[in-house]
Amino acid sequence: MVASLLKRKSVTEAVAELDFLAKRAGTPLRKLLMSAVANAKEAGKDLNDLFIKELRVDKGVTLKRMMPAAMGSGHRINKRTSHITLLLEEKVAKEKTKKSKIKKLASTKASAMQVK
Repeated sequence: MVASLLKRKSVTEAVAELDFLAKRAGTPLRKLLMSAVANAKEAGKDLNDLFIKELRVDKGVTLKRMMPAAMGSGHRINKRTSHITLLLEEKVAKEKTKKSKIKKLASTKASAMQVK
């Protein structure tokens, strides 16, 4: 539920949302996001251009434990874990295509004016 809130958001928006989220899963996800951002900075990426492309929470290993119960019996307790996959991507490529389209339109308008 928390992971679906963060998909396709910029990193700054996601951090702000996780800071004020009243869910228990918010803290580990924020920690993971900040670790991924630190790795991206080391790779030379700009923080303002990063967004969350994919955030997936998969089922992990289940630890099986026993809780003592009445008359010498025991009840099973499952301690479930999960695997979180976070993928960050840059927005720069999309902005460059928009700028090139604008330049093409400007050049066609300029050439049309020169013809007249």
